[in-house]
Amino acid sequence: MRFHPAYHALMETSLAAGMHAAPWRRPGPGAHVARAAKFFMMSQVEAGHCCPVTMTFAAVPTLRHQPELAALWEDRITADSYDPRNVPADRKAALTIGMAMTEKQGGSDVRANTTQAFPVGREGPGQAYELVGHKFFVSAPMCDAFLTLAQTTRGLSCLLLPRWRPDGSKNPMQIQRLKRKMGNVSNASCETELRGALAWMVGEEGRGVRTIIDMVAMTRFDCLVGSSGGIRAATVQALHHCGQRSAFGKRLVDQPLMRNVLADLTLESEAATALSLRMARALDQEDDEGEALLVRLGTGLGKYWVCKRMAQHVAEAMECIGGSGVMEDSPMPRLFRESPVNAIWEGSGNIQCLDMLRAMHKTPAVIDAYFAEVDLARGGNAALDRHLASLRGDLADRRDPEFVARDLADRLALGLQASLLVRHAPDEVATAFCHSRLERRGQGQYGGLPRGTDCVRIIERGMPSESRQ
Repeated sequence: MRFHPAYHALMETSLAAGMHAAPWRRPGPGAHVARAAKFFMMSQVEAGHCCPVTMTFAAVPTLRHQPELAALWEDRITADSYDPRNVPADRKAALTIGMAMTEKQGGSDVRANTTQAFPVGREGPGQAYELVGHKFFVSAPMCDAFLTLAQTTRGLSCLLLPRWRPDGSKNPMQIQRLKRKMGNVSNASCETELRGALAWMVGEEGRGVRTIIDMVAMTRFDCLVGSSGGIRAATVQALHHCGQRSAFGKRLVDQPLMRNVLADLTLESEAATALSLRMARALDQEDDEGEALLVRLGTGLGKYWVCKRMAQHVAEAMECIGGSGVMEDSPMPRLFRESPVNAIWEGSGNIQCLDMLRAMHKTPAVIDAYFAEVDLARGGNAALDRHLASLRGDLADRRDPEFVARDLADRLALGLQASLLVRHAPDEVATAFCHSRLERRGQGQYGGLPRGTDCVRIIERGMPSESRQ
């Protein structure tokens, strides 16, 4: 595989900044928030390289299920440097990690995977296995090792699969073809045949899903943060263009209808960013039971809601820019092609909703943690108070939970965003968000903010500094 030099430059910049490892290498108050803020910014520069950054970051909690493997790998995974060479891991001071879970017959149902793991000698955690099978989506096959799932005699298990064997020979993990994706094209994905590839078991045998879910939780979190970054990038492009472009005798940003649309896009961006960074703060405080419960529910809600909102948001921003927005020499086509990726990767909308239901069923305290969080804004906005009262009633109705799961997920996510804005944003932002999102069930098109909304102040708050007049 050949990469543009800019890809390697971005990887070097991101890894030097600790975007792949800072909370693990230098844990402490605010470590996840600081790292998420960097990821939010870098995803606006180029989203494709963020995939291997994310997976390297997310692999550490899963690898720690097998301490002796973590001892061998973690220092080089979390090193603040980048080495793109395709050489054995023991010849590198810095490593990146990918993921290889999906098979063509299973998709999100990884328990249907058929790849087999055969013990080389002893069986069980930390032991060597040879893998035989096929992986339909291998994310970032240029990485040094991959976390994968395969069937053993005791069921689906998690394994660490390096590109090279310890003896210096290539591991038989053979790329069949690269995927031709509509977006995320700077990041390679491929189909791979495993022909006796050597790997080491991570965590308890037969409990592979439970082991790798720690990686999945972190990658879902980065989907949320990355889509928030994409929404911000689209907002900036629309605000900048409309702040400079004149039509019918005045700037677009000064025309009432466009002003309504731009303010609405800005609200969406601020709400997505607030939710992302609140989940980062919860990750920083997971020793607190309430914060851990909020992470369990809120990360999936945010991944579901914000990632799905990005596609419509980018399309509206392109419309604000007009014909120039669909030209391939502008940033917008790349943003648009990128916009559905995070909504699909690591579990599409239905998967996130089913996970929400699973969390509420197995750990009912997640709902208590949710309301403990959103009730901090109680009395701050009447629309939010009514929204939360309605949610409480509907959550108590146990009929057909899967059928109504998306409606509940929408409203839970909006309630959390609204609560954060009521507590932390200026009144004009919080009021406009609550009236437009909570009082009108079934959010319509952008540009439907009610009369009386202070669009000028909302836009000024979101406007990139170099575009302000």
